[in-house]
Amino acid sequence: QVQLVESGGALVQAGGSLRLSCAASGHTFSSYTMALAWFRQAPGAEREFVASTWWNGVRTLYADSVKGRFTISRDNAKNVVYLQMISLKPEDTAVYYCAASYRLTSTQGDYGYWGQGTQVIVSS
Repeated sequence: QVQLVESGGALVQAGGSLRLSCAASGHTFSSYTMALAWFRQAPGAEREFVASTWWNGVRTLYADSVKGRFTISRDNAKNVVYLQMISLKPEDTAVYYCAASYRLTSTQGDYGYWGQGTQVIVSS
């Protein structure tokens, strides 16, 4: 089992910054074999890929909509993955989910473990 717990969601003004965290745990979780990712789901929309990072933090993937504004990173000693978000826009408003997979991918179906989500609201 792998447990993922997100935190850091908040109400922020457009142009502001926010950092999300996701703590991973569980007897089957290994920082050194799993990719960690962020997805998001806006009201009335499908859940979409945001960013992912391979276990070594060197290989990363980003959605085009967040490139240059969001940065994914991880601390394997703490089993935590972060999503640093800058220049936030109202369209970034969504519930942000953390997910874990044995592959570095942007495909939802490849992620077998999910957190409960944390709400980010960007006001204009």
